[in-house]
Amino acid sequence: MESKEEGIMKLVSWNVNGLRACLGKGFLEAFRQLDADIFCIQESKMQQGQAELDLPGYYEYWNSAEKKGYSGTAVFSRTEPLHVAYGMGIDLHDHEGRVITAEYPQFYLVNVYTPNSQRELARLDYRMQWEDDFRAYVARLDAQKPVVICGDMNVAHQEIDLKNPKTNRNNAGFTDQEREKMTALLGAGFLDSFRLLYPDVTGAYSWWSYMFHAREKNAGWRIDYFLVSEKLREEIRGSCIHPEIFGSDHCPVELELF
Repeated sequence: MESKEEGIMKLVSWNVNGLRACLGKGFLEAFRQLDADIFCIQESKMQQGQAELDLPGYYEYWNSAEKKGYSGTAVFSRTEPLHVAYGMGIDLHDHEGRVITAEYPQFYLVNVYTPNSQRELARLDYRMQWEDDFRAYVARLDAQKPVVICGDMNVAHQEIDLKNPKTNRNNAGFTDQEREKMTALLGAGFLDSFRLLYPDVTGAYSWWSYMFHAREKNAGWRIDYFLVSEKLREEIRGSCIHPEIFGSDHCPVELELF
Protein backbone atom coordinates (compact mmCIF):
# COMPACT_ATOMS: atom_id res chain seq x y z
CA MET A 1 0.00 0.00 0.00
CA GLU A 2 2.97 2.32 -0.25
CA SER A 3 3.44 5.07 -2.80
CA LYS A 4 6.03 3.71 -5.17
CA GLU A 5 8.23 6.77 -5.30
CA GLU A 6 8.91 7.42 -1.62
CA GLY A 7 7.71 4.50 0.43
CA ILE A 8 5.17 6.85 2.01
CA MET A 9 1.42 6.31 2.09
CA LYS A 10 -0.61 9.33 1.03
CA LEU A 11 -4.17 9.85 2.24
CA VAL A 12 -6.44 12.66 1.01
CA SER A 13 -9.82 13.87 2.29
CA TRP A 14 -12.12 16.32 0.52
CA ASN A 15 -15.64 17.56 1.15
CA VAL A 16 -16.69 17.88 -2.49
CA ASN A 17 -20.07 19.53 -1.76
CA GLY A 18 -21.82 17.40 -4.35
CA LEU A 19 -19.63 15.06 -6.39
CA ARG A 20 -21.66 15.47 -9.57
CA ALA A 21 -21.12 19.24 -9.42
CA CYS A 22 -17.46 18.80 -8.49
CA LEU A 23 -16.91 16.50 -11.47
CA GLY A 24 -17.72 19.49 -13.66
CA LYS A 25 -15.21 21.63 -11.76
CA GLY A 26 -12.05 19.55 -12.06
CA PHE A 27 -12.52 16.71 -9.59
CA LEU A 28 -10.85 14.06 -11.75
CA GLU A 29 -7.90 16.33 -12.54
CA ALA A 30 -7.40 17.03 -8.83
CA PHE A 31 -7.82 13.34 -8.02
CA ARG A 32 -5.07 12.38 -10.46
CA GLN A 33 -2.82 15.24 -9.41
CA LEU A 34 -3.04 14.33 -5.71
CA ASP A 35 -2.28 10.67 -6.53
CA ALA A 36 -3.44 9.36 -3.16
CA ASP A 37 -3.28 5.76 -1.98
CA ILE A 38 -6.57 6.36 -0.15
CA PHE A 39 -8.91 9.18 -1.20
CA CYS A 40 -11.93 9.97 0.99
CA ILE A 41 -14.80 12.28 0.12
CA GLN A 42 -17.65 13.74 2.13
CA GLU A 43 -20.94 15.30 1.04
CA SER A 44 -21.11 13.18 -2.09
CA LYS A 45 -24.85 14.00 -2.37
CA MET A 46 -25.40 10.97 -4.61
CA GLN A 47 -25.79 7.22 -4.80
CA GLN A 48 -23.07 5.12 -6.38
CA GLY A 49 -23.64 4.93 -10.12
CA GLN A 50 -25.42 8.29 -10.42
CA ALA A 51 -22.37 9.77 -12.15
CA GLU A 52 -19.74 8.47 -14.54
CA LEU A 53 -16.65 8.01 -12.38
CA ASP A 54 -13.59 6.50 -13.99
CA LEU A 55 -11.03 5.70 -11.28
CA PRO A 56 -8.94 2.81 -12.60
CA GLY A 57 -6.86 1.07 -9.97
CA TYR A 58 -9.11 2.02 -7.06
CA TYR A 59 -11.62 0.01 -5.03
CA GLU A 60 -14.75 2.08 -4.31
CA TYR A 61 -16.85 2.09 -1.13
CA TRP A 62 -19.95 4.29 -0.81
CA ASN A 63 -22.22 5.16 2.09
CA SER A 64 -25.07 7.29 0.76
CA ALA A 65 -27.81 8.98 2.76
CA GLU A 66 -31.30 7.56 2.52
CA LYS A 67 -32.43 11.10 1.69
CA LYS A 68 -31.54 11.74 -1.96
CA GLY A 69 -29.00 14.46 -2.77
CA TYR A 70 -27.86 14.81 0.84
CA SER A 71 -24.73 14.09 2.86
CA GLY A 72 -22.91 10.84 1.95
CA THR A 73 -19.33 9.59 2.04
CA ALA A 74 -17.08 7.46 -0.16
CA VAL A 75 -13.62 5.89 0.04
CA PHE A 76 -11.43 5.15 -2.99
CA SER A 77 -8.51 2.86 -2.13
CA ARG A 78 -5.68 1.40 -4.20
CA THR A 79 -5.45 -1.51 -1.77
CA GLU A 80 -8.47 -3.62 -0.92
CA PRO A 81 -9.24 -3.21 2.78
CA LEU A 82 -9.47 -6.25 5.03
CA HIS A 83 -13.00 -5.20 5.96
CA VAL A 84 -15.34 -2.25 5.40
CA ALA A 85 -18.17 -1.13 7.71
CA TYR A 86 -20.82 1.51 7.12
CA GLY A 87 -22.12 3.73 9.91
CA MET A 88 -21.48 3.30 13.63
CA GLY A 89 -23.98 0.52 14.23
CA ILE A 90 -26.31 3.03 15.94
CA ASP A 91 -29.69 3.46 14.26
CA LEU A 92 -30.05 7.07 15.39
CA HIS A 93 -26.99 8.03 13.33
CA ASP A 94 -26.83 5.56 10.48
CA HIS A 95 -29.36 6.90 7.95
CA GLU A 96 -27.34 9.83 6.58
CA GLY A 97 -24.30 8.04 5.12
CA ARG A 98 -21.84 9.83 7.38
CA VAL A 99 -19.28 7.16 8.33
CA ILE A 100 -17.23 4.56 6.48
CA THR A 101 -14.63 2.48 8.33
CA ALA A 102 -12.03 0.61 6.28
CA GLU A 103 -9.71 -1.78 8.07
CA TYR A 104 -6.13 -2.13 6.81
CA PRO A 105 -3.32 -4.23 8.29
CA GLN A 106 -1.75 -1.23 10.03
CA PHE A 107 -4.81 0.82 11.05
CA TYR A 108 -8.51 1.53 10.81
CA LEU A 109 -9.44 4.42 8.52
CA VAL A 110 -12.62 6.26 9.55
CA ASN A 111 -14.02 8.65 6.95
CA VAL A 112 -16.54 10.94 8.65
CA TYR A 113 -18.88 13.77 7.71
CA THR A 114 -19.91 15.21 11.08
CA PRO A 115 -23.44 16.66 11.24
CA ASN A 116 -23.63 20.45 11.08
CA SER A 117 -25.34 22.13 14.04
CA GLN A 118 -27.24 24.32 11.55
CA ARG A 119 -28.69 27.82 11.76
CA GLU A 120 -29.93 28.86 15.17
CA LEU A 121 -28.10 25.71 16.37
CA ALA A 122 -31.23 23.73 15.52
CA ARG A 123 -29.29 20.47 15.55
CA LEU A 124 -26.83 21.17 18.35
CA ASP A 125 -28.41 18.72 20.83
CA TYR A 126 -28.27 15.95 18.22
CA ARG A 127 -24.70 16.93 17.40
CA MET A 128 -23.72 16.53 21.06
CA GLN A 129 -25.15 12.99 21.09
CA TRP A 130 -23.33 12.23 17.83
CA GLU A 131 -20.04 13.49 19.28
CA ASP A 132 -20.28 11.26 22.35
CA ASP A 133 -21.24 8.21 20.32
CA PHE A 134 -18.56 8.84 17.69
CA ARG A 135 -15.86 9.27 20.34
CA ALA A 136 -16.90 5.97 21.96
CA TYR A 137 -16.90 4.29 18.53
CA VAL A 138 -13.38 5.33 17.55
CA ALA A 139 -12.09 4.60 21.06
CA ARG A 140 -13.31 1.01 20.69
CA LEU A 141 -11.48 0.74 17.37
CA ASP A 142 -8.36 2.31 18.86
CA ALA A 143 -8.31 -0.38 21.55
CA GLN A 144 -7.82 -2.95 18.73
CA LYS A 145 -5.38 -1.14 16.41
CA PRO A 146 -4.45 2.47 15.58
CA VAL A 147 -7.04 4.71 13.92
CA VAL A 148 -6.86 7.43 11.28
CA ILE A 149 -9.94 9.69 11.27
CA CYS A 150 -10.47 12.02 8.35
CA GLY A 151 -13.19 14.25 7.05
CA ASP A 152 -15.27 17.37 7.47
CA MET A 153 -15.73 17.50 11.24
CA ASN A 154 -17.68 20.77 11.12
CA VAL A 155 -15.76 22.50 13.92
CA ALA A 156 -12.93 24.98 14.06
CA HIS A 157 -11.21 23.80 17.22
CA GLN A 158 -9.23 26.86 18.30
CA GLU A 159 -9.31 30.58 17.51
CA ILE A 160 -6.29 30.08 15.25
CA ASP A 161 -8.46 27.79 13.07
CA LEU A 162 -10.70 30.51 11.65
CA LYS A 163 -10.25 34.05 10.38
CA ASN A 164 -12.85 35.78 12.55
CA PRO A 165 -13.17 33.96 15.87
CA LYS A 166 -14.69 36.87 17.81
CA THR A 167 -17.63 37.44 15.47
CA ASN A 168 -18.24 33.71 14.94
CA ARG A 169 -18.30 32.65 18.57
CA ASN A 170 -21.37 30.51 19.21
CA ASN A 171 -22.16 30.19 15.52
CA ALA A 172 -22.49 26.62 14.21
CA GLY A 173 -19.00 25.12 13.98
CA PHE A 174 -17.53 27.43 16.61
CA THR A 175 -19.71 26.98 19.67
CA ASP A 176 -18.06 26.30 23.00
CA GLN A 177 -19.89 22.96 23.11
CA GLU A 178 -18.58 21.75 19.73
CA ARG A 179 -15.05 22.89 20.51
CA GLU A 180 -15.15 21.09 23.87
CA LYS A 181 -16.20 17.87 22.13
CA MET A 182 -13.19 18.13 19.79
CA THR A 183 -10.98 18.66 22.84
CA ALA A 184 -12.54 15.54 24.39
CA LEU A 185 -11.92 13.52 21.20
CA LEU A 186 -8.28 14.54 21.13
CA GLY A 187 -8.10 13.78 24.84
CA ALA A 188 -9.29 10.23 24.09
CA GLY A 189 -5.93 9.50 22.46
CA PHE A 190 -5.93 11.29 19.10
CA LEU A 191 -3.67 13.90 17.51
CA ASP A 192 -4.62 16.69 15.12
CA SER A 193 -1.90 15.93 12.56
CA PHE A 194 -1.81 19.42 11.05
CA ARG A 195 -1.51 21.23 14.39
CA LEU A 196 1.04 18.68 15.61
CA LEU A 197 3.34 19.72 12.77
CA TYR A 198 2.30 23.38 12.51
CA PRO A 199 1.17 24.54 15.95
CA ASP A 200 1.41 28.26 15.21
CA VAL A 201 0.58 28.55 11.50
CA THR A 202 -2.20 31.07 10.86
CA GLY A 203 -4.35 31.52 7.78
CA ALA A 204 -4.50 27.75 7.16
CA TYR A 205 -8.12 27.05 6.24
CA SER A 206 -10.02 24.31 4.43
CA TRP A 207 -13.47 25.92 4.00
CA TRP A 208 -14.63 29.32 2.81
CA SER A 209 -18.15 30.68 2.47
CA TYR A 210 -19.30 31.27 -1.10
CA MET A 211 -20.41 34.75 0.06
CA PHE A 212 -18.45 37.99 0.43
CA HIS A 213 -15.48 36.82 -1.70
CA ALA A 214 -14.38 34.86 1.37
CA ARG A 215 -11.96 32.58 -0.47
CA GLU A 216 -10.37 35.47 -2.34
CA LYS A 217 -9.77 37.17 1.02
CA ASN A 218 -8.84 33.88 2.73
CA ALA A 219 -11.53 34.49 5.33
CA GLY A 220 -11.92 30.79 6.07
CA TRP A 221 -12.21 28.03 8.64
CA ARG A 222 -10.16 24.87 9.19
CA ILE A 223 -12.85 22.25 9.71
CA ASP A 224 -11.42 19.33 7.69
CA TYR A 225 -9.02 17.11 9.60
CA PHE A 226 -6.75 14.13 9.73
CA LEU A 227 -6.73 12.91 13.32
CA VAL A 228 -4.50 9.96 14.16
CA SER A 229 -4.08 7.70 17.15
CA GLU A 230 -1.36 8.78 19.54
CA LYS A 231 0.26 5.42 18.70
CA LEU A 232 0.90 6.69 15.15
CA ARG A 233 2.67 9.89 16.25
CA GLU A 234 6.06 8.71 15.00
CA GLU A 235 4.59 7.54 11.67
CA ILE A 236 3.36 11.00 10.58
CA ARG A 237 5.52 12.22 7.71
CA GLY A 238 3.45 15.17 6.55
CA SER A 239 0.11 16.94 6.85
CA CYS A 240 -1.02 19.70 4.54
CA ILE A 241 -3.95 21.64 3.13
CA HIS A 242 -4.48 22.31 -0.60
CA PRO A 243 -6.17 25.74 -0.94
CA GLU A 244 -4.94 25.93 -4.53
CA ILE A 245 -7.43 23.20 -5.51
CA PHE A 246 -10.90 24.49 -6.34
CA GLY A 247 -14.13 22.69 -7.22
CA SER A 248 -15.90 22.93 -3.84
CA ASP A 249 -16.27 25.40 -0.98
CA HIS A 250 -13.81 23.08 0.82
CA CYS A 251 -10.33 22.17 -0.35
CA PRO A 252 -8.59 18.80 0.05
CA VAL A 253 -6.47 18.00 3.09
CA GLU A 254 -3.66 15.46 3.07
CA LEU A 255 -1.76 13.15 5.42
CA GLU A 256 1.43 11.24 4.75
CA LEU A 257 2.19 8.22 6.95
CA PHE A 258 4.99 5.70 7.47
